[in-house]
Amino acid sequence: MDIIKQLNWRYATKKFDATKKITDQQLDTLKQAFNLTATSYGLQTIAMVVVENKTKREQLVPHSYNQNQVLDASHLLVICIQEHVDATDVKKYYSNIKQIRNTPDHILKPYQEGLIAMLDKKTQAECQQWSKNQAYIALGNLMTVCANIQVDACPMEGFVPEKYDDILGLTKLGLKSVLLLPVGIRAEDDLFATLKKVRKPITETVIEI
Repeated sequence: MDIIKQLNWRYATKKFDATKKITDQQLDTLKQAFNLTATSYGLQTIAMVVVENKTKREQLVPHSYNQNQVLDASHLLVICIQEHVDATDVKKYYSNIKQIRNTPDHILKPYQEGLIAMLDKKTQAECQQWSKNQAYIALGNLMTVCANIQVDACPMEGFVPEKYDDILGLTKLGLKSVLLLPVGIRAEDDLFATLKKVRKPITETVIEI
């Protein structure tokens, strides 16, 4: 499939067809794409919550500045960060490397100790910002994958994270919501689907040296 053609096809969907669902295969592709997203050191200090439950989503609409995409989409993807990142996460990560790659401890130990030392120098706020930067990478990856498999999506920052965390029980999981991505099928009467894309000339956004 021509990826540029698909990126021209995609747009920030303003109105979803609430009667239509994406397929299980499409949803599984998005889950796997999220898990395969590049993260700093490969540490994966982000998580994705898939919300299909309509009752839960109805509760979320008022805390999304009444943006109905949250409710009308097939599924709501909530991208989260870990509230705390520490040595335990690093040890689990290198244990996973050892199990999957069978890498000897004497090779892994210096890298593990170096990453723990780096994290020890960061405040909790700095660790959260570090994770949030990676959440945006995941969002961009998901949007491209959505375009490639013809799933409509609308990236959103406009919501009240604390309310989401409470309603979805994220705090108990040690997570904080940072970004939303409703996914589904565009409504036939969504005006924005027919509008031409507006972008700067590529000569202004891409500089060749």
